[in-house]
Amino acid sequence: MNYILTGIIVLAVVILLGSMIRTVRPTRRGLVERFGKYDRFSSPGLTFLLPFGVERLVEVNITEQMVSSEKREIITADSLNAVVDSNIYFKVKPDEDSVKASQYGVNNYTEQIIALAKTTLRNIIGTMTLKQANSERSTINKALYDQLSKETAAWGIDIVRTELKEIVPP
Repeated sequence: MNYILTGIIVLAVVILLGSMIRTVRPTRRGLVERFGKYDRFSSPGLTFLLPFGVERLVEVNITEQMVSSEKREIITADSLNAVVDSNIYFKVKPDEDSVKASQYGVNNYTEQIIALAKTTLRNIIGTMTLKQANSERSTINKALYDQLSKETAAWGIDIVRTELKEIVPP
């Protein structure tokens, strides 16, 4: 009888300890929330959490990611409809303030970057003729990079590079 009771207690302790330990991988950073409020930053390695839902670990990927701004029809300065597509490469900065800003300063940074890239491309290419847009891709990439870098800095995001994939004439 004592063996069964001891076994149950040992099993309960092992399960409790297992629910308290989390591992944060080197490609991620963690934010520990206690009762839904930010409590502390978690670097790679073991992180100990209070059990029973008191604390929760939110992991954030800090590696380089790529999103496509999706094909979009843009009217150029010479009133032609060109279909434009681009890729944006970015990453969340690994420091505590940047990781917090990426989670608490913007609703969904991936969607926000896509929307921002679409409107920025429309503004840039809308001032150019189709011929200029095709011949000045590096200028467009630089302007897109500069604008996205400025706008996403407050979100803890580092824009690595932008690439104009294609400009399809009408």
